[in-house]
Amino acid sequence: MDKLLIRGGRPLEGEVTISGAKNAALPELCASLLTAEPVTLANVPRLNDVGTTLKLLRNMGVICERSESQPDVVTLDASTVTSPEAPYDLVKTMRASILVLGPLLARFGQARVSLPGGCAIGSRPVDQHIKGLQAMGAQITVEHGYILAKAPAAAGAFTRRLRGAKITTDMVTVTGTENLLMAAALADGETVLENAAQEPEVVDLAHMLIAMGARIEGHGTRRICVRGVERLHGLTGAASHRIVPDRIEAGTFLCAVAATGGDVTLRHARADHLDAVIDKLREAGITIESGEGWIRVRSQQRPKAVSFRTSEYPAFPTDMQAQFMALNCIAEGTAKVTETIFENRFMHVNEMMRLGARIEVDGHLAVVHGVLKLSGAAVMATDLRASASLVIAGLVADGETCIDRIYHLDRGYDQMEAKLRGIGADIERVR
Repeated sequence: MDKLLIRGGRPLEGEVTISGAKNAALPELCASLLTAEPVTLANVPRLNDVGTTLKLLRNMGVICERSESQPDVVTLDASTVTSPEAPYDLVKTMRASILVLGPLLARFGQARVSLPGGCAIGSRPVDQHIKGLQAMGAQITVEHGYILAKAPAAAGAFTRRLRGAKITTDMVTVTGTENLLMAAALADGETVLENAAQEPEVVDLAHMLIAMGARIEGHGTRRICVRGVERLHGLTGAASHRIVPDRIEAGTFLCAVAATGGDVTLRHARADHLDAVIDKLREAGITIESGEGWIRVRSQQRPKAVSFRTSEYPAFPTDMQAQFMALNCIAEGTAKVTETIFENRFMHVNEMMRLGARIEVDGHLAVVHGVLKLSGAAVMATDLRASASLVIAGLVADGETCIDRIYHLDRGYDQMEAKLRGIGADIERVR
């Protein structure tokens, strides 16, 4: 099992290129199931979760090809789908596998999808997905760990097709919004999604579907309207879709530079997707400049501790909570961190305390008392974003930090250690 070895205490300088967003790539790969024509995606990150999704699609009969000359370009052809099924062996490692349910049901009229697994940061039930699809007429049962779904029979035809409906989810759910958005694109009539997620990844998926011929309005707001069409077409050549930059990867590098000190420019990054994070970094005393496709971060002194509360976009993202906590660990003063999205997302705290951090946890609240320095030690990653927070902590710690179980990191960060080495970090992968 691979580990990361970090020798801390070095400021970061130079440029780093941000990859495509994992949380946009996964639903957009699944959206290829909505058409029998080829779909080409550019800026696809090289991640374990992307590999798992491609394996899942191939298992259904989708032809998936990654360009040899351009490794970030993937072409998918779902004209040869033989089995609208997502088996447990492929779904158990990744919760986002549930995103095949809506497209399969919309195009083929039926689906058999295993209940998902994934990381242990908290409960992320799929009941809202099921509730929304049932509102669109789907007959759904859960048996032996599988979701069995059938669309209603279309009037006067031998086919099955979902029907448009007004759907109000009980909570804001990103994957739920994405699943229902894809299902509604081929439904009969109009679907209105109330309490919809507003994340940039949801908006990017909507842009891709619109380019394929979908009729969608209101994406990026709490109310999305979708008028179903008979069929969607492919996206190839000049019409291929480019995945939006990964705002969480960008935010992670911003926090890393803020903690270590230095001057780094992020290329292919969008500051407008990181308003809440950038505001908090500026509050901590960090200098941030940005323009079209770039963000520059400079840190020349010890940061100030900053309190924050996670919430749905456009508020402070839960996926940046652990990384910003790492910054607060060496900041001047005391900060309160309130986690409102997941009930078990402070698992990195105990590992940070092994490095010398002073943190008190009471339910959904963590109180972080900044210390002058951290000390390197052996630590263990517990989930994807916790992995990134331990990397940041290791970059500022005295001595050597060894991070175990970094397969979590590989799920969501494209060549992270190589990018960090490129801007001056002393970091290596060991087996």
